[in-house]
Amino acid sequence: MYYDDLPIWGFVGKVDKEGKIDPSEYKYCLFHHIRFEVLYNNDRVIEINIHTDPNALVDITEDREVEVEFLYSVKWKETATAFEKRMEKYSQSSSMPHHLEIHWFSIINSCVTVLLLTGFLATILMRVLKNDFVKYADDEEGVDDQEETGWKYIHGDVFRYPKYKSLFAACLGSGTQLFALTIFIFVLALVGVFYPYNRGALFTALVVIYALTSGIAGYTATSFYCQLEGANWVRNLLLTGSLFCGPLFLTFCFLNTVAIAYTATAALPFGTIMVILLIWTLVTSPLLVLGGIAGKNSKVEFQAPCRTTKYPREIPLLPWYRGTIPQMAMAGFLPFSAIYIELHYIFASVWGHRIYTIYSILFIVFIILLIVTAFITVALTYFQLTAGDHEWWWRSFLCGGSTGLFIYGYCLYYYHARSDMSGFMQTSFFFGYMACICYGFFLMLGMIGFRAALLFVRHIYRSNQVRVTIQIQNIISPKVVGIHIPKKHVLESF
Repeated sequence: MYYDDLPIWGFVGKVDKEGKIDPSEYKYCLFHHIRFEVLYNNDRVIEINIHTDPNALVDITEDREVEVEFLYSVKWKETATAFEKRMEKYSQSSSMPHHLEIHWFSIINSCVTVLLLTGFLATILMRVLKNDFVKYADDEEGVDDQEETGWKYIHGDVFRYPKYKSLFAACLGSGTQLFALTIFIFVLALVGVFYPYNRGALFTALVVIYALTSGIAGYTATSFYCQLEGANWVRNLLLTGSLFCGPLFLTFCFLNTVAIAYTATAALPFGTIMVILLIWTLVTSPLLVLGGIAGKNSKVEFQAPCRTTKYPREIPLLPWYRGTIPQMAMAGFLPFSAIYIELHYIFASVWGHRIYTIYSILFIVFIILLIVTAFITVALTYFQLTAGDHEWWWRSFLCGGSTGLFIYGYCLYYYHARSDMSGFMQTSFFFGYMACICYGFFLMLGMIGFRAALLFVRHIYRSNQVRVTIQIQNIISPKVVGIHIPKKHVLESF
């Protein structure tokens, strides 16, 4: 429970296991006298603790109705602690129960991972790609019957639009909206707009900001869908609006029904549900439509540095480790390892009784997660193109979002090894809502991975196009051949 935004923890009873081996012989007791100790400074509450009277016990072992009279007592004590410092106790004992160095070790470990990946990517861009450019430039002068392998020779297919482009654009739109939502929440937490100790304020901020950022999803999805020469932008807009909200709404309906069946306080009242529906009807949907109309009218063409051939090139037979699932496993492992240590404290705060207050460290870890996801997706995309596989659009999105699957796998470990949760209601709540959260991470990080891969692919093909054009212009001289080759035909020859 909370009092003046201060959390209070205490036991409502105990289990007597002394001298008993069989669980059916355990004795269950309920405390019916609770003592509160309140520390105050002038007219402000600084700290509040709760104690139970070990002598005030009621035996509830037998499954029968027991009439209990609950009592409480309050003891007020004056303290010199300032009101501004009253949360330091929870920051030190809840968010970091053992050592502050654990968090910094996590940051250092993640930074080392980022540096290694940065060096690896720089090696690709500076050395491997440089050698590729020289090799392909020499191929223009060499024998024509040389075997065509590598990323340069699939230039006519690399910008071929992906399958299910409406779904792909909807995934990008939803991922962009969730990314904007995350950034806004971090900004509010860092500037202290709302109390992080009041979970209700955090959930309210999530609902309101998600509604206000729905225009971003509509604009991004429809704009990209029109760039891919999509025709039915209205259907794409409906798909964008329901891609994340649909599974979340179905999950909420099921879990809220479970909470009502168990008469639990976790069940939202009817009035709150109606308010959320009104927000979705009056704010989310209109902004989504306005964003979609703006995206349709933007008339931005897809910037492809080279032309796409009429017929797709056949993809060579590749080894099993170059398949989608092995690539997703490799792409998700490194970003997950960068945030693994911090996940324990976040889970203990969301699903436990601890409070997470160090949002600055969490924001740093989030930035590292984005960087690692982008770098590993770019590296895997390069290897995919080098192998002659030009279907990189969906692969880059799935590889970027695979970290969400690793997080959900961590949920299984946390539930069985770190938590004391049991029963159908706790299990369904944990895995149901975590499935929605991990799904949101999948969409957001998938968008980051694809955007990074798109920038990389455009860069290497644009750079190679310029090099080939210069090489051809140096080889073919109008004075020697006696003809003039327009620049347009030189570019189209690539």
